Amino acid sequence: MAGHSKWANIKHRKAAQDAKRGKVFTKLIRELVVAAKAGGPNPEDNPRLRAAVDKALGANMKRDTVEKAVARGAGAGEGDSYDEITYEGYGVGGIAILVECMT
Repeated sequence: MAGHSKWANIKHRKAAQDAKRGKVFTKLIRELVVAAKAGGPNPEDNPRLRAAVDKALGANMKRDTVEKAVARGAGAGEGDSYDEITYEGYGVGGIAILVECMT
């Protein structure tokens, strides 16, 4: 436990907040890379990328980070390659199931 030290409490609280923010940012960066790869790096011509950029900036992501992710999706940098896959199937009782995945 953190005990009674103010700075130890701040350290633990900040670590938890940073972990949450990092998880959200990772998901948003993947979305930016896939959108830039699918429709081009220009947000004016790519509505999916424009929505992803707006969502990232709304989550307080730095504009520099957004631009790097878009450039990586456009093929300017090396890094992980993400592909989007859609699975279709039927579940119990004939219910249609559609799963969109990013790998």
